[in-house]
Amino acid sequence: MNIRERTEEIERMTLSPFAMLAENTRGRKYPREKCPIRTDYQCDRDKIIHSKAFRRLKHKTQVFVAPEGDHFRTRLTHTLEVAQIARTVARALRLNEDLTEAMALGHDIGHTPFGHAGERALSEICPGGFKHNMQSLRVCELLENGSGLNLTAEVLDGIAHHTGDEMPYTAEGKILRFADRIAYINHDIDDAARCGMISNDDLPREAARVLGNTHSERINAMICDIIENSADSPEIRMSDEGLTAMNSLRNFMFENVYVTGDETGTEEWKAKRIIKSLFEFFGEYPDKIPGFYEKQGENFSKEQKIADYIAGMTDQYAVYVYSEYFIPKSFSHS
Repeated sequence: MNIRERTEEIERMTLSPFAMLAENTRGRKYPREKCPIRTDYQCDRDKIIHSKAFRRLKHKTQVFVAPEGDHFRTRLTHTLEVAQIARTVARALRLNEDLTEAMALGHDIGHTPFGHAGERALSEICPGGFKHNMQSLRVCELLENGSGLNLTAEVLDGIAHHTGDEMPYTAEGKILRFADRIAYINHDIDDAARCGMISNDDLPREAARVLGNTHSERINAMICDIIENSADSPEIRMSDEGLTAMNSLRNFMFENVYVTGDETGTEEWKAKRIIKSLFEFFGEYPDKIPGFYEKQGENFSKEQKIADYIAGMTDQYAVYVYSEYFIPKSFSHS
């Protein structure tokens, strides 16, 4: 018995009957030899961490475009916070922590530059719209390394369904949906307060009563609520009171933070203009799209190739490409 087989035996003996065991995976699109040390989900986690798309997340906006300060979240730190919350819940419920971590680390791997401003811009200009969760799936299945990462079906399902109406088929995927929401609500409150958009006193009072007044109190309350209400159950859920309080904070953020900033001249407006200008430019001059994206998009439309290219950019690279094509050299800041 090798190390992987011993780990799989430990999973059988210790995990919940509702956990997805690594040995029971539905497999990969392209079968591969099993690792003697790592389970399939551990391999998936490592593939994601070592990918170029994952590294680019450190230079992609979470919510606030070009904030002044070193402490604002990026798409990478958001991902790490999601993974930490998801692992905590999975471990407490005796679900598969490796599977949970892998899908959490990959859930935003296809996100656009400039955060949701970039996503809104692509959604407005792309035929058929644009959704970052499906782009993350596309990165994992096709774009990364020219052929995708060949991840297990469970990890891909969790990534694809971490948001939206369709639910993942594993309990671990359902944890990710909650962990993503818990992370972004709380760290976005923290960042919005840091830049002066809101203060803790502005938050809904009933939500504060139920969940607490500080960043750590709120996260701890939400995590404990999920664990207490999901123990010994195939479903991952919160109490009615906890869920109502969490959704109250989320609604507050959409009303006061997320949907503001599209007015002419704001940083978000500028970011959207960059994305849309690049999309229009590459639509007129498709020969400027790098050959890699041309090759990967042989069976896809020109617009899909453009979206793949732009969505993969970091904030800085999008600004650089925009400057290359739209700003005279003598006026550039480089």
